[in-house]
Amino acid sequence: MSIPINAYLIIFFTGACIGSFLNVCIYRIPLHRSIVYPGSACPNCKKALPFYLNIPIVSYILLRGACRFCRNPISLRYPMVEALTGFLALALAVKFGFTLTTLFWFAFTATLVVISFIDIDFQIIPDTISLPGIVVFATAAWFVPEIRFTDTAIGILAGGGSLYMVALTYYMLRKEEGMGGGDIKLLAMIGGAVGWKGVLFTLFVGSLLGTAGGIVIMVLTKLVDIKLRIPFGPFLSAAAILYIFFGPTLIHWYLSIL
Repeated sequence: MSIPINAYLIIFFTGACIGSFLNVCIYRIPLHRSIVYPGSACPNCKKALPFYLNIPIVSYILLRGACRFCRNPISLRYPMVEALTGFLALALAVKFGFTLTTLFWFAFTATLVVISFIDIDFQIIPDTISLPGIVVFATAAWFVPEIRFTDTAIGILAGGGSLYMVALTYYMLRKEEGMGGGDIKLLAMIGGAVGWKGVLFTLFVGSLLGTAGGIVIMVLTKLVDIKLRIPFGPFLSAAAILYIFFGPTLIHWYLSIL
Protein backbone atom coordinates (compact mmCIF):
# COMPACT_ATOMS: atom_id res chain seq x y z
CA MET A 1 0.00 0.00 0.00
CA SER A 2 1.58 3.29 -1.11
CA ILE A 3 1.78 6.27 1.21
CA PRO A 4 1.22 9.86 0.03
CA ILE A 5 4.44 11.88 0.13
CA ASN A 6 2.97 14.48 2.48
CA ALA A 7 2.15 11.71 4.99
CA TYR A 8 5.78 10.67 5.55
CA LEU A 9 6.62 13.65 7.74
CA ILE A 10 3.42 13.24 9.77
CA ILE A 11 4.14 9.57 10.40
CA PHE A 12 7.73 10.27 11.42
CA PHE A 13 6.79 13.15 13.72
CA THR A 14 4.00 11.14 15.34
CA GLY A 15 6.47 8.34 15.99
CA ALA A 16 8.97 10.83 17.40
CA CYS A 17 6.30 12.20 19.77
CA ILE A 18 5.68 8.68 21.02
CA GLY A 19 9.45 8.32 21.32
CA SER A 20 9.41 11.33 23.65
CA PHE A 21 7.01 9.42 25.88
CA LEU A 22 9.24 6.35 25.64
CA ASN A 23 12.06 8.47 27.08
CA VAL A 24 9.85 9.09 30.10
CA CYS A 25 9.23 5.35 30.47
CA ILE A 26 12.94 4.54 30.14
CA TYR A 27 13.83 7.03 32.86
CA ARG A 28 10.99 6.47 35.32
CA ILE A 29 9.98 2.80 35.19
CA PRO A 30 13.23 1.45 36.74
CA LEU A 31 12.87 4.08 39.48
CA HIS A 32 9.27 2.96 40.14
CA ARG A 33 7.94 6.44 39.39
CA SER A 34 4.72 7.37 37.63
CA ILE A 35 5.04 7.77 33.87
CA VAL A 36 2.07 10.15 33.84
CA TYR A 37 2.63 12.61 36.70
CA PRO A 38 4.42 14.97 37.11
CA GLY A 39 5.10 16.29 33.62
CA SER A 40 8.49 16.48 31.95
CA ALA A 41 11.15 18.41 33.84
CA CYS A 42 14.88 18.99 33.73
CA PRO A 43 16.52 16.16 35.75
CA ASN A 44 19.09 18.64 37.08
CA CYS A 45 17.24 21.83 38.07
CA LYS A 46 13.78 20.17 38.25
CA LYS A 47 12.16 23.01 36.28
CA ALA A 48 9.00 21.90 34.49
CA LEU A 49 9.34 22.01 30.72
CA PRO A 50 6.60 23.87 28.82
CA PHE A 51 5.32 22.16 25.70
CA TYR A 52 7.29 24.42 23.34
CA LEU A 53 10.53 23.24 24.97
CA ASN A 54 9.52 19.61 24.66
CA ILE A 55 9.07 19.26 20.90
CA PRO A 56 10.77 16.01 19.80
CA ILE A 57 14.20 16.50 18.21
CA VAL A 58 13.43 20.15 17.31
CA SER A 59 13.70 21.45 20.89
CA TYR A 60 17.03 19.67 21.40
CA ILE A 61 18.46 21.34 18.30
CA LEU A 62 17.10 24.81 19.13
CA LEU A 63 18.35 24.57 22.72
CA ARG A 64 21.74 23.31 21.47
CA GLY A 65 21.57 20.28 23.72
CA ALA A 66 21.28 22.17 27.00
CA CYS A 67 18.53 23.04 29.48
CA ARG A 68 17.16 26.54 28.92
CA PHE A 69 17.03 27.25 32.65
CA CYS A 70 20.22 25.78 34.14
CA ARG A 71 22.20 25.25 30.90
CA ASN A 72 23.20 21.76 31.96
CA PRO A 73 23.74 19.41 29.00
CA ILE A 74 20.78 17.31 27.84
CA SER A 75 21.72 13.75 26.99
CA LEU A 76 21.88 12.97 23.28
CA ARG A 77 19.93 9.85 24.23
CA TYR A 78 16.65 11.79 24.18
CA PRO A 79 16.64 12.88 20.52
CA MET A 80 18.18 9.53 19.54
CA VAL A 81 15.24 7.61 21.02
CA GLU A 82 12.79 10.05 19.43
CA ALA A 83 14.43 9.74 16.01
CA LEU A 84 14.66 5.95 16.30
CA THR A 85 10.99 5.64 17.19
CA GLY A 86 10.01 8.00 14.38
CA PHE A 87 12.07 5.99 11.92
CA LEU A 88 10.49 2.73 13.07
CA ALA A 89 7.00 4.20 12.63
CA LEU A 90 7.87 5.36 9.12
CA ALA A 91 9.60 2.14 8.07
CA LEU A 92 6.71 -0.01 9.32
CA ALA A 93 4.16 2.16 7.53
CA VAL A 94 6.15 1.91 4.30
CA LYS A 95 6.40 -1.87 4.59
CA PHE A 96 2.90 -2.71 5.82
CA GLY A 97 0.86 0.36 4.89
CA PHE A 98 -1.95 1.87 6.98
CA THR A 99 -2.99 -1.43 8.54
CA LEU A 100 -3.54 -3.03 11.92
CA THR A 101 -0.35 -4.98 11.26
CA THR A 102 1.59 -1.73 11.30
CA LEU A 103 0.01 -0.65 14.59
CA PHE A 104 0.78 -4.03 16.16
CA TRP A 105 4.41 -4.06 15.06
CA PHE A 106 4.87 -0.44 16.12
CA ALA A 107 3.58 -1.19 19.62
CA PHE A 108 5.88 -4.20 19.74
CA THR A 109 9.01 -2.40 18.51
CA ALA A 110 8.32 0.59 20.78
CA THR A 111 8.20 -1.82 23.72
CA LEU A 112 11.53 -3.30 22.60
CA VAL A 113 13.05 0.19 22.48
CA VAL A 114 12.03 0.84 26.10
CA ILE A 115 13.30 -2.56 27.24
CA SER A 116 16.62 -2.16 25.40
CA PHE A 117 17.53 1.21 26.88
CA ILE A 118 16.47 0.21 30.38
CA ASP A 119 18.63 -2.90 30.06
CA ILE A 120 21.57 -0.79 28.88
CA ASP A 121 21.24 1.61 31.82
CA PHE A 122 20.27 -0.74 34.65
CA GLN A 123 20.93 -4.26 33.30
CA ILE A 124 17.39 -5.24 34.18
CA ILE A 125 14.27 -5.97 32.16
CA PRO A 126 11.29 -5.00 34.32
CA ASP A 127 8.61 -7.65 34.79
CA THR A 128 6.07 -4.81 34.60
CA ILE A 129 6.86 -4.64 30.87
CA SER A 130 7.76 -8.18 29.83
CA LEU A 131 5.05 -10.16 31.63
CA PRO A 132 2.10 -8.08 30.37
CA GLY A 133 3.92 -8.00 27.03
CA ILE A 134 3.73 -11.78 26.73
CA VAL A 135 -0.06 -11.59 27.06
CA VAL A 136 -0.54 -8.52 24.86
CA PHE A 137 1.67 -9.64 21.99
CA ALA A 138 0.31 -13.17 22.08
CA THR A 139 -2.57 -11.62 20.12
CA ALA A 140 -0.32 -11.42 17.04
CA ALA A 141 -2.55 -13.80 15.08
CA TRP A 142 -5.33 -11.19 15.17
CA PHE A 143 -3.14 -8.57 13.51
CA VAL A 144 -0.45 -10.36 11.46
CA PRO A 145 -1.94 -12.60 8.73
CA GLU A 146 1.00 -15.02 8.49
CA ILE A 147 1.06 -15.81 12.21
CA ARG A 148 -1.30 -18.37 13.74
CA PHE A 149 -2.15 -18.99 17.37
CA THR A 150 -0.17 -22.23 17.33
CA ASP A 151 2.89 -20.29 16.16
CA THR A 152 2.41 -17.91 19.06
CA ALA A 153 2.00 -20.65 21.66
CA ILE A 154 5.05 -22.55 20.43
CA GLY A 155 6.98 -19.27 20.17
CA ILE A 156 6.35 -18.41 23.82
CA LEU A 157 7.39 -21.86 24.98
CA ALA A 158 10.39 -22.03 22.66
CA GLY A 159 11.52 -18.51 23.52
CA GLY A 160 11.26 -18.74 27.28
CA GLY A 161 12.17 -22.43 27.42
CA SER A 162 15.31 -22.21 25.30
CA LEU A 163 16.90 -19.44 27.36
CA TYR A 164 15.76 -21.07 30.58
CA MET A 165 17.61 -24.24 29.62
CA VAL A 166 20.71 -22.23 28.72
CA ALA A 167 20.58 -20.42 32.06
CA LEU A 168 19.97 -23.65 33.97
CA THR A 169 22.83 -25.47 32.22
CA TYR A 170 25.21 -22.58 32.90
CA TYR A 171 24.22 -22.52 36.57
CA MET A 172 24.71 -26.29 36.92
CA LEU A 173 28.17 -26.08 35.36
CA ARG A 174 29.43 -22.87 36.97
CA LYS A 175 27.26 -22.62 40.11
CA GLU A 176 26.49 -19.01 39.30
CA GLU A 177 23.95 -17.13 37.25
CA GLY A 178 25.03 -16.37 33.69
CA MET A 179 21.74 -15.02 32.35
CA GLY A 180 19.06 -13.00 34.04
CA GLY A 181 15.43 -14.05 34.21
CA GLY A 182 14.53 -10.86 32.35
CA ASP A 183 16.09 -12.18 29.14
CA ILE A 184 14.04 -15.37 29.45
CA LYS A 185 10.78 -13.43 29.78
CA LEU A 186 11.82 -11.06 27.00
CA LEU A 187 12.37 -13.90 24.52
CA ALA A 188 9.04 -15.43 25.57
CA MET A 189 7.41 -12.07 24.78
CA ILE A 190 9.21 -11.94 21.44
CA GLY A 191 8.06 -15.48 20.72
CA GLY A 192 4.48 -14.50 21.33
CA ALA A 193 4.77 -11.77 18.72
CA VAL A 194 6.88 -13.36 15.98
CA GLY A 195 6.13 -17.06 16.47
CA TRP A 196 8.53 -19.97 16.72
CA LYS A 197 10.33 -19.23 13.45
CA GLY A 198 10.96 -15.70 14.61
CA VAL A 199 12.28 -16.99 17.94
CA LEU A 200 14.85 -19.22 16.24
CA PHE A 201 15.93 -16.30 14.06
CA THR A 202 16.04 -13.91 17.02
CA LEU A 203 18.08 -16.25 19.20
CA PHE A 204 20.57 -17.03 16.42
CA VAL A 205 21.01 -13.47 15.14
CA GLY A 206 20.84 -11.98 18.63
CA SER A 207 23.67 -14.27 19.73
CA LEU A 208 25.76 -13.22 16.73
CA LEU A 209 25.09 -9.54 17.40
CA GLY A 210 25.80 -10.02 21.11
CA THR A 211 29.12 -11.74 20.40
CA ALA A 212 30.18 -9.04 17.96
CA GLY A 213 29.01 -6.30 20.31
CA GLY A 214 30.85 -7.88 23.24
CA ILE A 215 34.09 -8.00 21.28
CA VAL A 216 33.73 -4.36 20.24
CA ILE A 217 32.99 -3.27 23.81
CA MET A 218 35.99 -5.19 25.17
CA VAL A 219 38.27 -3.65 22.54
CA LEU A 220 36.99 -0.13 23.15
CA THR A 221 37.12 -0.42 26.94
CA LYS A 222 40.28 -2.57 26.96
CA LEU A 223 38.54 -5.07 29.21
CA VAL A 224 39.17 -8.76 28.59
CA ASP A 225 37.33 -10.14 31.61
CA ILE A 226 35.28 -13.09 30.34
CA LYS A 227 32.72 -12.31 33.05
CA LEU A 228 32.11 -8.80 31.74
CA ARG A 229 28.36 -8.26 32.02
CA ILE A 230 26.89 -7.11 28.72
CA PRO A 231 23.09 -6.74 28.52
CA PHE A 232 21.60 -9.25 26.08
CA GLY A 233 18.21 -7.59 25.81
CA PRO A 234 19.21 -4.95 23.22
CA PHE A 235 20.69 -7.62 20.93
CA LEU A 236 17.60 -9.81 21.17
CA SER A 237 15.44 -6.76 20.49
CA ALA A 238 17.52 -5.74 17.47
CA ALA A 239 17.32 -9.27 16.07
CA ALA A 240 13.54 -9.37 16.53
CA ILE A 241 13.18 -6.07 14.67
CA LEU A 242 15.39 -7.39 11.87
CA TYR A 243 13.10 -10.40 11.61
CA ILE A 244 10.03 -8.19 11.20
CA PHE A 245 11.59 -6.37 8.26
CA PHE A 246 13.90 -8.94 6.67
CA GLY A 247 13.36 -12.30 8.39
CA PRO A 248 12.13 -14.50 5.50
CA THR A 249 14.61 -12.94 3.06
CA LEU A 250 17.57 -13.46 5.38
CA ILE A 251 16.50 -17.01 6.23
CA HIS A 252 16.19 -17.87 2.51
CA TRP A 253 19.61 -16.32 1.82
CA TYR A 254 21.23 -18.22 4.69
CA LEU A 255 19.75 -21.56 3.65
CA SER A 256 20.83 -20.98 0.05
CA ILE A 257 24.50 -20.74 1.03
CA LEU A 258 24.52 -23.88 3.17
